[in-house]
Amino acid sequence: MANEREKENAAMAAIDFIEEGMTVGLGTGSTAKYFVELLAEEIADGLMVKGVPTSEDTRRLAESLGVPLLPIDHVDRIHLTVDGADEVDGEAQLIKGGGAALLREKIIANASDLMVVIADPSKQVDMLGQFPLPVEVTPFGYTITAKKVFDALKAAGVAKPRIDVRTSSGNKPVITDGGNYILDCHCSVIPNAPKAARLLSDVPGVVEHGLFIGMARTVIIGQDDGASVFEY
Repeated sequence: MANEREKENAAMAAIDFIEEGMTVGLGTGSTAKYFVELLAEEIADGLMVKGVPTSEDTRRLAESLGVPLLPIDHVDRIHLTVDGADEVDGEAQLIKGGGAALLREKIIANASDLMVVIADPSKQVDMLGQFPLPVEVTPFGYTITAKKVFDALKAAGVAKPRIDVRTSSGNKPVITDGGNYILDCHCSVIPNAPKAARLLSDVPGVVEHGLFIGMARTVIIGQDDGASVFEY
């Protein structure tokens, strides 16, 4: 189990990557929350940066802490994005989307000069798949899309995928910031994550999936007494 000190230390190490004048992508999730809070402290001390939030939750947090924000439509360059992960393997391949923000997270990460991932040791895995893979889909035809997602995962080598629609209270589908549904794909092991990513992207109705392949170049793993930084 993760502890809060590990998360906070990972976030603290990411602050070292921030420079004056940067536009910074602000991630979503419990570890990214620490980063936003620490960044707000630096801003209060005089650091001049602007943030681009990856979710409405992060936007509200950043605004409450006084972090200057830019609308994504007004951004011409994102120097750095700092975000968490639900799983990270030894090649910096990620599963993200546990907080249902994967679409915006991927758009902003892909537009960034550098993506820095911050995580606690519990997120490190030898092979992706133990954490359910989120796939964001359009509400229209989502049951058909779910069947095609199942087929894509089977074709990618997942032995026995199980697809569930993520629901909230009242057993209603969770609605993402983009107005879509989330399919949680229980895979156990994803033996070929790049292949799974390609096949999922080819499915009509799939808006985005939670496999982040070849995007993170720096991974910071927090520990009780500091953090380890890995470059890829």
